[in-house]
Amino acid sequence: MSEIDALQQRLTAAMDRIAAGMNGLRSASGGDADALRGALDDEKTANAQLQERVRKMSEHKDSAVSQAKAASEAAQARVAAMDIELQRLRKANDQLRQSNAALRSANEEGVGEPHLINKAMLAELESLRAARAADVAEASGIIGALAPLLERIEVQGEEDGNA
Repeated sequence: MSEIDALQQRLTAAMDRIAAGMNGLRSASGGDADALRGALDDEKTANAQLQERVRKMSEHKDSAVSQAKAASEAAQARVAAMDIELQRLRKANDQLRQSNAALRSANEEGVGEPHLINKAMLAELESLRAARAADVAEASGIIGALAPLLERIEVQGEEDGNA
């Protein structure tokens, strides 16, 4: 019987050691789980912040793209207006050349025809008007291109002054 008692004591001691080990594992894993949950929460917070940053950057990019598109369309409109005025100038200059050629040939023949002189004067006036309109269109194009740059310089100056 003493062997059975000895074996029983050994089994009880082993069972106690196993129970103590299990309690230690439970308490250790509980602390690890809390630490892991905390780390997971931190990562979720960081992820949410990064997603918010990406959303804001995407909105900023979309805004910049729409502004660039609007500026491009405005520049194209100015170029189209300038092209129309240049076409008008070319046409007026061609009329002026034709009128002057007709006036020269009439003067060479010694026949000064008043309607040719009037026609030449009208062509010259139209040429001057077309040249002025082309200059105005060109100046408007330059002003349109410089205005956004000046606004940016003003904004940067205000930001530098406030900083």
